Amino acid sequence: MNKNSIKQKRFKLKTITLWPLVIACTCGATLCLADLEADDSITVRVASYNVEFGRSTTPEQVGDMFKSYNLDIIGLNETPDGDWTARVGKALGMKHSYVGKISSANHKDKYKSIVSRTPLEGFEEHKLTGRGWNPASVVRATTKIDGVSFAFHSLHICKSNTNDGHAHSLATTVLQKEITQRVIVVGDYNNNIGDNAMKTVEEAGLRATWSDLEINVAKEFTYNAQNPKKNLGVIDHILYNVESGGRATDGGIIEL
Repeated sequence: MNKNSIKQKRFKLKTITLWPLVIACTCGATLCLADLEADDSITVRVASYNVEFGRSTTPEQVGDMFKSYNLDIIGLNETPDGDWTARVGKALGMKHSYVGKISSANHKDKYKSIVSRTPLEGFEEHKLTGRGWNPASVVRATTKIDGVSFAFHSLHICKSNTNDGHAHSLATTVLQKEITQRVIVVGDYNNNIGDNAMKTVEEAGLRATWSDLEINVAKEFTYNAQNPKKNLGVIDHILYNVESGGRATDGGIIEL
């Protein structure tokens, strides 16, 4: 398997714990979500991984890679169609999955999907268009852990500027219509933290876990499978909505 990075993070909703993970074109996280009414918190382990249409690995190998993290929910992108995602879940004992219908740039086997240990509801996929390759999309589902619900989004979008691309569409349409109190958005953003596209997403009420953890991602990079010698910086991120009261309290990068 190619060079991968895993980030684990904790954040609170009244307390949420979040663990992000970045692998090649990937993100992952462990989340501790709070019940805003009962003043309780739960831990949710999350990961997101760009599997690059499965060309370098099998779903069973992806599952084996994730086993030690005891994950609750995973966002995959550039995912093969069919039962590929479900097979990742089977290897992990995670019975619930959802695969979108829009393949990135209409290429073969570049779908977005979700694998979960708990039942998924509210399935949606939003088509995103704008500068660069099209179409892009983000899949969404909700789930509950110990009675605490949250919306989970898994995306794959193109690099863009302030208001001309997929990030702007995500921020001004999809996120503006989100009604769930706790929101986590993970995936391959193809944009670096601090650039105009990511600022647009953050201005929609999201915060990158890197900020809480005070990790300088400018010194790190996402593996570029097409040109391993070219450093694109970190383009895979985990963000959560600020209104949730969440905060990342722990995390790091593990090179695989």
